[in-house]
Amino acid sequence: MLKKEVQQLLEEALKEDESLFLIDFSVSADNSIKIVLDGDKGITLKDCMRVSRAIEHNLDREETDFSLEVTSAGAASSLLMPRQYKKNIGRKLKVRTSEDSFEGNLTETNDEGIVLEWKTREPKPIGKGKVTVQKKQEIEFSEIKEAKVVLKF
Repeated sequence: MLKKEVQQLLEEALKEDESLFLIDFSVSADNSIKIVLDGDKGITLKDCMRVSRAIEHNLDREETDFSLEVTSAGAASSLLMPRQYKKNIGRKLKVRTSEDSFEGNLTETNDEGIVLEWKTREPKPIGKGKVTVQKKQEIEFSEIKEAKVVLKF
């Protein structure tokens, strides 16, 4: 009962700002509600507060005791939805598939997957030494086991 009610309130709150989208939503047995959001242009504390208030102010604590946590997807969190990749075009990603691992700049995303590009040093085909080579890898969303933005400090 509580989960359906919260889900409806959450959908209404997200309709107010189309740039926000849901990453994760759960209600535990002890009525602990956890919501993780992201946004096409990032997400602010005010966004989280607005969604939290839209839910909290429309639930009756006298009827059901609950705790509510609305957070943003963290900077070190894995990318879980295709929509998250679009906002990270131009950033460096580390992507793990079942067969391999890639680290490169996200240059493109479409309905099927992503394109990573990076430079690497490889031995020259003839003679000694190495040459810098531009690599490009297309990866389908279905192949991605984990993808994270590589943070620079």
